Order: sequence, then structure tokens, then C-alpha cells
Amino acid sequence: MQVFNIMHEYFFLIPISIFLLLGVMSPGPSFILVAQTAMSKSRIEAIAVSLGMGVGAAIFALIAAMGLIILLQTVPTLYLGLKIVGGSYLCFLAYKMWRNANEQKAENSAEEEQSGVVKMFVIGLLTQLSNPKTAIVFGSAFAAFLPASIPDFTYIYISASAFIIDFVWYVLVAILLSTSKAQQLYANSKKIICGVASGFMGIMGIKLLTTQ
Repeated sequence: MQVFNIMHEYFFLIPISIFLLLGVMSPGPSFILVAQTAMSKSRIEAIAVSLGMGVGAAIFALIAAMGLIILLQTVPTLYLGLKIVGGSYLCFLAYKMWRNANEQKAENSAEEEQSGVVKMFVIGLLTQLSNPKTAIVFGSAFAAFLPASIPDFTYIYISASAFIIDFVWYVLVAILLSTSKAQQLYANSKKIICGVASGFMGIMGIKLLTTQ
């Protein structure tokens, strides 16, 4: 009976989790980055990006649940500043992807690979945090589904759920696209894939910079 009561008390986490899962499955800058990393670099680096995405999602979920959406709505200049920084960062990533089309993939030493893993984690984290609209999405989900009186540890459970959903989804993408066949396809069509990926990333960056 006590277990049932606890489950009922936290039942609102189910629709929030479904909402967040549908959101993370929608193609966007995060998906493009994980896919491009998986095909062009290595599985471990793509998983490092996925870990960064998960941590970024957990951070956004926590601050959104604690009222970031209200702050962004009441201080428009803050939201504008975050959009400029985020959009500029996505445009920078688009340029990096475009430039990568003409670079040759080199074999790295163990030390260089470890450094690359840390670097890709940071890039994944910054990419996730570069879009303030993600906070709006989290805030909208919480406004729709959080009860007026939330039970203890709700913020912890929400952050953990956001981390697990993002991390697991992008790890699946990383594993799928880091196979030898996928990497061979990338090697054979590198310029086209980099061009398309950088184009979409640039469009998303420009859209973030120019939309309200």
C-alpha cells in the first residue's frame, strides 16, 4: 500500500517524461552533433557528447523547475542575450563541421583520444546549454504537469529523468551511427554529409538569432 501511495504521488513524472522523450527525439542541433561525431570520430567520443547532452538536460530541467522560465519572461534582455550567445555558438559549430569536410581522419594516441573524449563532453554540454528555448520547453512541461504541491525530492527526480532520457537516446544514436558501415558511408560521402550537417546547424543558429 505504501509503495502504491508513493507511485501515485509521483505519477505526474510519467507525462513529463513522455513529453521530454518526444522532445529529445525531434531532430535538432544535439542530434546532428551526436550523429556527426559518431560517424566521423569514434563511438566513445560520441558517447562523451551524449553524456554532455544528458548533463546539460539535467541542468536545464533543474533550473527550469526552479523558475527559470519566469525569469526569462520577466527579463527579456536576459533571454535575448542567451539567444545571441546560443545562436552564435551553433553558427560556430556549423563552420567547424563545414571545415571538417576537407580534413583527413588521423589515428590518435591513447592520450589524445582521452583528451578528445573530454573535449567532446564539453562540446556536448555547451551545445545542449546553447539553446535557451530548451529551458522554455522544460518550463512548459513543468507548468502543464507539475501539481500545485509537489512532493519531496521532485527536483532531483526531474533532473535525473531528464538526464537518463537524453543520455540513453543519444547513446543509442551514437551506437547506431558508429558502426563500421556507417563510418564507411561517412568516409565515402564526407563532403556531402558535412555540408548538409553544417547547413542545418547554421540554419538553426540563424533561426535562434532571428526569431522571437
